[in-house]
Amino acid sequence: MEPGLDAATVDALARLVAGGGVVVLSGAGLSTESGIPDYRGPTGQQRRATPMQYKDFVGDPVARQRYWARSYLGWRHLASARPNEGHVAVVRLQGLGLLDGIVTQNVDGLHQAAGARDVVELHGNLTQVVCLGCGALSTRAELDARLGAANDGWVARVLAVNPDGDVDLAEADARDFQPVGCRSCGGLLKPDVVFFGESVPADRVAAVFDLVAAARVLLVLGSSLTVMSGRRFVLRAAAQGIPVAIVNQGVTRGDDVASLAVDAPLGTVLPELVRRLRLEPAAPARPVSESL
Repeated sequence: MEPGLDAATVDALARLVAGGGVVVLSGAGLSTESGIPDYRGPTGQQRRATPMQYKDFVGDPVARQRYWARSYLGWRHLASARPNEGHVAVVRLQGLGLLDGIVTQNVDGLHQAAGARDVVELHGNLTQVVCLGCGALSTRAELDARLGAANDGWVARVLAVNPDGDVDLAEADARDFQPVGCRSCGGLLKPDVVFFGESVPADRVAAVFDLVAAARVLLVLGSSLTVMSGRRFVLRAAAQGIPVAIVNQGVTRGDDVASLAVDAPLGTVLPELVRRLRLEPAAPARPVSESL
């Protein structure tokens, strides 16, 4: 076991997971070890980066131009990211038959890249683009090629890599960038993800609530649960008497209702969890009060 990792805590986590019926809810902290920053980090303090607001994207052409300039360069960083040991461990838990569902707040597609099946992407996926006019869908790779052609010779210096696939640029560089419209109708194109200030589709939320209601354990991985988008599922699980286990670096807004909270890197905890579960065959599902 890795130095500094508390054996008793990992044992308690293994006992919770071994009975199966686990639904995973993952957040940005699961992808930081793949080189994708999160908004808060272990301290819980807001990072300098602020996310794009939906109302600004649709209502302000300058904000939209700036977003696409930042996203055009940021896409290269995101597209080159690879799953880390935490993502691989989740796939292994799924392969052991212990997971009844995987829900992610991330838009990077790294769960699927690691081999996970049937992932519910709460906030969508950056690999797809939607037209706000006609609803046509296209791939981000296709849009990237079109943006490259429209901005041949455009050069900008990346000041910092931000969460959700964009970067910081100088304002002057962003002003020279030319966005493109929908091939079909010329309408506004937007990544097929949920921006801040935009609602998650109701049917998607309902599907996640159904998964949580049927779960034996809700396992939160790498989320501070600061925003209600993910926290509502934790609150629902706790209200229904479903144990919540949280693995995250730093405090979360779900710690007060969690049956178990592990403050440690996911790339360390999750592989160790899988190792223990493989050495000790999973026991039949038991009431969690007996398994702690």
